Amino acid sequence: MNSNILVTGAGRGIGSAIAAALAEAGHTVAVHAGHDAEAARRVAAALPGSGHAVVVGDLASPEGCRQVFAEAVDQLGGLDVLVNNAGIFRSQPVTSGSFEDWEAAWRQTIDVNLMAPANLCRLMAGHLLSRSQGPAGGRLVNVGSRGAYRGEPDNPAYGASKAGLHALTQSLALSLAPHGIFAAAVAPGFVDTRMGRPALEGESGVAIRAQSPFNRVAEPEEVAATVAWLATEAPIWTSGTIIDVNGASHLR
Repeated sequence: MNSNILVTGAGRGIGSAIAAALAEAGHTVAVHAGHDAEAARRVAAALPGSGHAVVVGDLASPEGCRQVFAEAVDQLGGLDVLVNNAGIFRSQPVTSGSFEDWEAAWRQTIDVNLMAPANLCRLMAGHLLSRSQGPAGGRLVNVGSRGAYRGEPDNPAYGASKAGLHALTQSLALSLAPHGIFAAAVAPGFVDTRMGRPALEGESGVAIRAQSPFNRVAEPEEVAATVAWLATEAPIWTSGTIIDVNGASHLR
């Protein structure tokens, strides 16, 4: 069955791979970008199938979340699935920089990585509960991180935001299950994207690849395949799960 799906942060990297995997499976996708409308348009234009949409808006504020969500609903004629992929990674170790830099990094990271998904999940739940066919079958999928479990010494705000996102996912799985709504997440390790590529150069890249017994990092398509499965095919009994996608680099 075809689903209408909003994927945030889909202009590049993991998000664009998620959009492609979902469209290849026959679903209709609203491709979101925070600011780069042209990148989102390129992704949408390359997707197989028809009816895909582009939505641009900053998710760091509640108003931005409302605008993005409303535009996706309007362009696709309703939503069945929300994939919260958008996120930022700001280096701000506790041992360096000013207190003002520290506080600003935390505020920005939490606003984008945790508050935005929380706001969009709330909007999605309200949408599903009010739609004519009923809420059952709706799905929420969040992209978390291995960093929530193994720690992020140079960016504790990132690790904390992703740990919060995992906890949010499981709380939603409990609260929304009586309505037939599914919630789950993935926790990727290092992925070869534009955001992570500088760290993969030189000696730091050798050490990062060695974290996995496969001696490499993930390709975006590997994370996307897992997200797409959760978003469309996974049995409802997997609701509440957090799937590690880290190449055995961190076992728990």
